[in-house]
Amino acid sequence: MALLWSLLFVDPLIILSTIVCGSVSFFISFFDSTGHTQMRAARAWSRSLLLFAGVRVTVEGLEKIDPGGSYVFVSNHLSYMDTPVVLSHIPVQFRFLAKKGLFQIPFLGWYLTRGGHIKVPREDPRAAVKTLTHAAETIQTHRVSVLIFPEGGRSDDGLLHDFKEGAAYIAIKAQAPVVPLALTGTREILAMHSATFHRGAVKLRVGDPIPTAGLVLRDRGELTEAARRKIVEMLEDTGLDTSVETAR
Repeated sequence: MALLWSLLFVDPLIILSTIVCGSVSFFISFFDSTGHTQMRAARAWSRSLLLFAGVRVTVEGLEKIDPGGSYVFVSNHLSYMDTPVVLSHIPVQFRFLAKKGLFQIPFLGWYLTRGGHIKVPREDPRAAVKTLTHAAETIQTHRVSVLIFPEGGRSDDGLLHDFKEGAAYIAIKAQAPVVPLALTGTREILAMHSATFHRGAVKLRVGDPIPTAGLVLRDRGELTEAARRKIVEMLEDTGLDTSVETAR
């Protein structure tokens, strides 16, 4: 029944919303070089996805975020629904680091390109370092935030895995605080390798910003582990199995 509901209702509406919001975003990009108006279109798209999929979101700790501030948000990654949840519920100006393949998708790719989001060339380590530096410069120049999933991809088993150091590198270069995010429930909405949506509840917890003032690049390993430990703590507080701490 859930598969039929997904195929006949959720998927067509998501495709329609992506086409409409992507087209609107592409059009207004010619009149707004800041990307702020495009972010409104992206938030409308995110909210529509959650509405169509029957997702109810509870947010804790939002008061820790200054809407006018610049941050590097790091989150565990369980589902394709993670980004819409964060995007629609944290009121800051975001730019994303996204894999190159997403920029090749019609409408979505147009939005990412025109919105000033950052393409990550995973197959080229030297280019990847330049990308991280570019992301830090974007934070400083445009006073925006970035969202990164430091595990490097979605968790197939639902556990929290090792973090890569790219987020810490960007935060230290930009001297921007790192904000840990803990997501629960999105895997039950849309599991990895699944095309079936299930209605349900999601919780997004916002951790205390971790300052980076005065840190240098050799501190990125310690900063990465500090962010990971905080996410582990927040996941444990939600009642998630503490085996997340050992999935390394």
